[in-house]
Amino acid sequence: MYGILKRIIDILLSITALLIVSPVFIISILILACTGEHEIWYLQRRVGYKNNIFKMWKFTTMVKGSSKMGTCSLTLRNDPRVLPFGRLLRKTKINELPQIFNVFTGSMSMIGPRPQMEVDFYRYPEYVQQVIYNSKPGITGIGSIIFRDEEKYLSAPGVDPVKFYEEDIAPYKGTLEIWYLNNASTWLDIKLIFLTAWVILFSDSDLPHKWLKGLPPKPEWMNVSMESFLAQKCLLDISNEQEFDKLL
Repeated sequence: MYGILKRIIDILLSITALLIVSPVFIISILILACTGEHEIWYLQRRVGYKNNIFKMWKFTTMVKGSSKMGTCSLTLRNDPRVLPFGRLLRKTKINELPQIFNVFTGSMSMIGPRPQMEVDFYRYPEYVQQVIYNSKPGITGIGSIIFRDEEKYLSAPGVDPVKFYEEDIAPYKGTLEIWYLNNASTWLDIKLIFLTAWVILFSDSDLPHKWLKGLPPKPEWMNVSMESFLAQKCLLDISNEQEFDKLL
């Protein structure tokens, strides 16, 4: 019953959203057509329902071939691959609005696990890969809300973005998405829609963890400054190396 109701809500919300944001669509299309590389739409391969590949719609925000440059699928703060107008689109999340078409056609939902590029999908632990897309991927969801500013962590001084994503971000993000799958309901979806708007306006708010009962606790590196976390991690690595040397 929940699945049928969710699909009906998705159709109604996608039609309503298209009508409401149509002025933003028109303005964005005109600006993109006249600036940057004059590309408007970006259709990207993503992993979706039951791990099938689909094309996800976005507004163009980066230079052509960006997925093969620099940190590839990961975007950093002040990433040189991002076009000037693209920075505004990404900051306001307007670049995600074309995914309303995906919701209307049924390849995505308003709320669900964020669809990943294949390279990032395989960075999830295997047990997460097996179940995460038993629900349709969403425009927003608990992973998107908690990691509304993922670039902040990946861009911290001394961080290897690829290694940090694989070892720290992906496992926790996967845990969050599995929590959603285990607790999915219409009421939770309504909460997540509200929280999406809330964290866009108040990016440092801790309301999601205060409001959502049973949410997996934040890892240490989200509670302290990245500098402190990296220093502690470095000391732990040194200690482990010394213990290993004693065994030799």
